[in-house]
Amino acid sequence: MTSRMLAISLRTFSLLSLLLISTLSLAATAPADSLLKLHKMRLDTQKSLSSFYMYNNMEGDQRYARMITESLSEADQALTALQDLNGDSSKALSSQLMELWSGYQDNLKLLVMTLKTQGYTDLQPVADLAEHNQKIMALSQELYSKIEQESGYSVPPLIQQTRKQSLLMQAIAVDYSSRSASVGATFMGGGDSRSMEDLVNDFASTLAQLNQAPENTVQTSKTLNNLSTKWRYIEKSLKNYNENSVPFLVSKYSDSIIEELEQLSSQYAAAST
Repeated sequence: MTSRMLAISLRTFSLLSLLLISTLSLAATAPADSLLKLHKMRLDTQKSLSSFYMYNNMEGDQRYARMITESLSEADQALTALQDLNGDSSKALSSQLMELWSGYQDNLKLLVMTLKTQGYTDLQPVADLAEHNQKIMALSQELYSKIEQESGYSVPPLIQQTRKQSLLMQAIAVDYSSRSASVGATFMGGGDSRSMEDLVNDFASTLAQLNQAPENTVQTSKTLNNLSTKWRYIEKSLKNYNENSVPFLVSKYSDSIIEELEQLSSQYAAAST
């Protein structure tokens, strides 16, 4: 083989190798992106219910009405973007989730309008909304697992752990705000029926595990320190929720903690690439 032919062969091999690497990278990116969108959708679904309870708690404060609108819009966009799924079971679950989501969205908007016009809501529609929320969270978790199964892709452990923490923090915020709502509801949103004490202990335990993870860098340690400080500020209030209700404080700090957790997840993702 001449040197020219050898050079051409090497270039061809290099191009084919780059093409293969690019194809494999895209194959991994697609399910990872879908799972991230689904995670965001789940967070926004919980957030919409928490904001509804706060809208009631704060006697129609329009900032919470805006939060509801933003959460519904962002969740809807994330769910719509999931329509490119490859697996048949994932596609079927996604269609079911879209239908369930559409009904939830309509019911929540109707309840917000009812609160705005007459200043109160009946208990049953609120209970139905919370149950609807639970069904969405359960079905979306099933879809999350099915995407992983059909794609053969698994979310890295630390990223998965931070996502679960975000969802747990939002579930705590939903539960806490529902207890304070004047609708008299103690309905759980987010598909988690455990007691507040169990939820708080679970969050604290997992946070301690994250702080001790050997993979932590200077950047992730800083983020963990920030969110741990915020967590300690509201932890006592969460444990003693029957003594001194502070829904505004818990809502504000839970939003900030979730923001830190999502940042932490991105940092773990960047460090693993």
